[in-house]
Amino acid sequence: MLLKDKVAVISGAGSGIGQATALLLAKEGAKVATLDRTPAKSQQTVDQIKQAGGEAMMMVADISHWEQVQPSMDKIAESWGKIDIVFANAGINGVWAPLDELSPEEWKTTISINLDGTFYTLKYALPYLKKQGGSVVITSSVNGTRMFSNSGATAYASTKAAQVAFAKMTALELAKYKIRVNVICPGAITTEIDQNTEREDLEEAQEPVEFPEGEIPLTNGQPGTSEQVAQLVLFLVSDASSHITGTEVWIDGGQSLLQG
Repeated sequence: MLLKDKVAVISGAGSGIGQATALLLAKEGAKVATLDRTPAKSQQTVDQIKQAGGEAMMMVADISHWEQVQPSMDKIAESWGKIDIVFANAGINGVWAPLDELSPEEWKTTISINLDGTFYTLKYALPYLKKQGGSVVITSSVNGTRMFSNSGATAYASTKAAQVAFAKMTALELAKYKIRVNVICPGAITTEIDQNTEREDLEEAQEPVEFPEGEIPLTNGQPGTSEQVAQLVLFLVSDASSHITGTEVWIDGGQSLLQG
């Protein structure tokens, strides 16, 4: 097992990429703690891990509130003695709208969950990661990093770009503690996040760009799967990537090269 006796914390593990990654890391021997504000879905992930013979626990926390994240990390470390892996995956698409129609509240909500949440997740795991080193993976996106054609996604794309800068800064700062920090940038992946996207009057904001049939060249337009992304996360948190830090990896079947 690649992750035997490792302790992994995964935010947003109730569905999609987070759930697939939680199941895979547990299969590879990790003890998995989920960090979610939706306990029902997160509990399903924990139950699946336990049914397969693995160890898992659920922590209920909204990552945009540091006062919920900090005690969760403390509880995980207290229960299992350490934290080795952090997958800062939770996030929202938020509201996609023309800039003059995007409200300050909508902007702040996206920023607080996607960017503040990433900061809190790493900050409060850091005291435990520093004890023995470890690996951090942050879920960014093709939006804001290599693709800018989704007009109206300004708040979302800004947080995704900021996550890459955050990872590079922290990768250098934490290298002396043997902590690696990397970023994944998924393209179109079959998850539930699109169901949580509010799109408002995008017709006037959208640029008239036309793409060939099939916007994902590698798969003739078919989106990737959460399981494929989970395999990338497994690589980045395992010793197979022991000399990789401060790096973003796009996993999009060439989508962002076509639509960038």
